[in-house]
Amino acid sequence: QVQLLESGGGLVQPGGSLRVSCAASGFTFSSYSMSWYRQAPGKERELVGTISGTGGTISYANFMEGRFTISRDNTKNTVYLRMNSLKAEDTAVYYCHTRFNSGRGYADYWGQGTQVTVSS
Repeated sequence: QVQLLESGGGLVQPGGSLRVSCAASGFTFSSYSMSWYRQAPGKERELVGTISGTGGTISYANFMEGRFTISRDNTKNTVYLRMNSLKAEDTAVYYCHTRFNSGRGYADYWGQGTQVTVSS
């Protein structure tokens, strides 16, 4: 059973930093790309960025402006999102995601999300 469990969210002041994590289980973690998404209140879920299975290729949404960094540790089956210079508009629920063919067709897998609130 595929499970994605995010952690590390919380309240942070503007300009601060935070790292959220996503622990994966139930599949061969190193074989698949992982993505981070976020959803702010009243807005659609948007892609933050994606990291390949090996970690050698990473892409980010334009709005990241170089403030966010995605990484992964395949020995721990965990993907990370490091967020610096946080702004109020970064307030959202952050989700990790993966998609692969388990033999029954492609399926999307999501974690439950972790709340990040940027406020003074």
